Amino acid sequence: MLVNLSDVLTSEGRQERKEIPLEMTCFKSSQGSFEITEKEPVSLLFTNIEAGKARIEGSVSLTFQVSCDRCLTEMPMTMTIDFEHYVVSPETESGAEDADENGFMDGYQMDVEALVYGEILVNWPSKILCRQDCRGICLKCGQNLNLADCGCDTFVPDPRMAAIQDIFNASKEV
Repeated sequence: MLVNLSDVLTSEGRQERKEIPLEMTCFKSSQGSFEITEKEPVSLLFTNIEAGKARIEGSVSLTFQVSCDRCLTEMPMTMTIDFEHYVVSPETESGAEDADENGFMDGYQMDVEALVYGEILVNWPSKILCRQDCRGICLKCGQNLNLADCGCDTFVPDPRMAAIQDIFNASKEV
């Protein structure tokens, strides 16, 4: 959804508060596609800080359907994001270096979807776990180790000792 910021950028001291419904239904990135199961409207506060410059403060709360990176269990993940950006009017030449480099502004129009997408991308966790002590899955049988112990042999020999192990195996008497 596009929001026109011409009033805020041209009127010194002006403030506007808006609640914008988010149209996005899923988040797609290089890590995969994640369905948004719950979302609140994006709360935005636009404040003119000087001629041709404005501060955008906002927050949004989203719930995604994700898989644990260790045990692959499907679970909901709630993300609450607070953000602040600075924008300048397209006619303003001086002070453009103070504004954020952003891809969500086109002239006086702000794309709320692009802004939220960028904030999700920046705040996305590098590892998603169902719980801090998640044990993952067995490498041999695939059993979810959080639910039950599978009994598989989990001994992993030290690869540096492989040559010595071969000597012992070759000299074993049968």
